Formats: sequence, structure tokens, C-alpha cells
Amino acid sequence: MELNTISLNVFVQLANVIFEKKKDSLDQNARSSGLFKVENIPQSTGNVRQYTEIDLEEYARRKGEDDQSERARVQQGYSKYLNSYRTSMDIGISYEMRTQNKYNDVISRLENLADLAINRMDLDLTHRITFMSATTYTDMDGISVDISTGDTLALGSYVHTLNGSSTTYATRLAGNPQVSKGSLEGMERLNVENSFNQLGQKITIKYDVIFCGDDPNTNNTIDEYLQSSGAPDFNNPNVKNVYNGKFHKVCLPRIATDALGGVDSTKRKYWGIASTMASQAHLGVWEEAHLKSPGVIGSTEQNSDANGEEFSTDAWNFGVRCGYGIAILAGQWIRISSGDGAA
Repeated sequence: MELNTISLNVFVQLANVIFEKKKDSLDQNARSSGLFKVENIPQSTGNVRQYTEIDLEEYARRKGEDDQSERARVQQGYSKYLNSYRTSMDIGISYEMRTQNKYNDVISRLENLADLAINRMDLDLTHRITFMSATTYTDMDGISVDISTGDTLALGSYVHTLNGSSTTYATRLAGNPQVSKGSLEGMERLNVENSFNQLGQKITIKYDVIFCGDDPNTNNTIDEYLQSSGAPDFNNPNVKNVYNGKFHKVCLPRIATDALGGVDSTKRKYWGIASTMASQAHLGVWEEAHLKSPGVIGSTEQNSDANGEEFSTDAWNFGVRCGYGIAILAGQWIRISSGDGAA
């Protein structure tokens, strides 16, 4: 394709095709993991959403002959607000790129725009786990982000509270061990003994996901437990591997990162289990990642190559825009270990 003969409106059509193809090819690891419930929010419906827990008691009561049935207790839990914010980035397609047929440079710039928005959403979602021991963190833009749950505690807390009971529960495994048969059983025991409704009654939650970062040792160990027919820690092949197919593994390659997206090796051993059905982590999407293009202004096709140009640079400016919000209401659906043996 000869770029020096293409008009702006045709180029904009081409740019949208390039952008959408690249966006569709990207891995949206956190968003597609099942850990977050995704809600597409219509325009003109406000920029805030509120999520609230409401629980019924767990069991019916005896009813004697002609006795009035008891009315179930209803307990409201905590609430959490999800607020929308936008991310963006712009690039310029220079005059030289257009008139000297630098097609590969143009393609790279437009594809990179798609990367930027999708990667930022993935980073923001993953950092809810990366910073699970904190209630806030400062993101790459210098903004203090509230990542507390509805009880105002950190996602990875040992003492989460309930609104209708003095009972507390933990979402973080004591001792923070690395993945092993013993620690997996510890995670499952944490689920069994720390799952309650707001009245403090034990409930049953099915955990179907095991997640980790991109640490090779952690990934390989998990794969051994999920895929081996025999128990990996026994020499006898007749000993059944009880974890074969029990969970679906999710790799979140941005767990071991700092707020700027750089490597933070202290978090490389993070892992945990989660319930996609019971998840109370919410992603509200106001504005899917999309390409913003220069407008065609002018009245003649002969002059269209000059339309949309930035006056001082002669560049055609393109941008990516995306709008969303993230909130985690409660922690009953997730159990986490930092894998570093910390007390």
C-alpha cells in the first residue's frame, strides 16, 4: 500500500481495522480469568456503582402443627462503591511516515496503541492481588487507589469482619507457604473453616480456580498437581493424584510487579485459590478500549490529505481511550498466600 496516495478518511478506516485486530489478539489475563465479574455499563447512567451484600440465614426452622412459620433473618453486609476513571494515550503518524511509505512504522504505532489500554486494565486488575496486604496503593500516575474491601480491611487480611456477627474470617493462609500438597490442603481447610454468611453461620463455597504469577517453579508445581494422574509427591504410580483436574489454573503475569509495572521479585511466589461463582470482585466497563481518530475537516477530496493535521507538526494524531472502575466488596471468594513464608 502506498501511504503517500491515501486520504485521511481511508487511512482512518485502515487504522481502525489494525487497532481492532490487535486488540482482539491480546491476552486479557485478569479480565478473562473469572476472578472478576464484568459489568458493561451504559452511557448516561452515572459514573458510580454501589455493591452491597445481603444474606439470609442458612437454615429453615421446625414448624409445629398450626404454628406460624418463623420469618427468616435478613442481614445486610457491607457496601462498596465502584468509581469510573479513564485511561488514554496518544501517538502521532508523522508527515514523513505518510509520504515516504513507512508502512511498518505506521502499523507498529497503531498496534501499540491497542496494547497500552488493554495492558493498563490488566495491570490495574492484577494489582488488587499484588497489593493484597494493603488498603491503598499509589499507582503509576501518582493517584492513591482505594483497594480495601467493604469492611475497610485489606483483601489479604486475617481478621475480616461480618456485619451481623462478631465472627471473623481470614483470606490469607497462615505462614504464607509456597505451593505444595500440604499448602493446597491448608487453602482448602481455610475455605472450609472460614466461610460464613453475615450472621456468622458456616456456608459452602466451591473453589474452582488456582491462580499464580508467572514464576516458572510455581507454575510447574501447580501443573504437576493438576495434570498428573499419579500423586507427584509419591514414587508409587498407583497413588491417585486427588488434585488432577480439580482446579482451573489462571496465570496472572503482572502479579510480581510494582506500581509502575516493573519487576517486583518479592511477589513472584504469590498464589491462591478462588471461586468464580462466588466472586465479589467487580469490573465495571463504561468505555471499552477504542481508537480515537483525527476528524476529516475540509470540503474537497483533493485537500483531504491535509485534513486532521496538527498545525505545528503536520502529524495525524491518533489515541486510545478506555473507561472503567474496579471494586472488591468482600473476600469470602478468595484465599491467598504470598509464598514467602512470612508470618
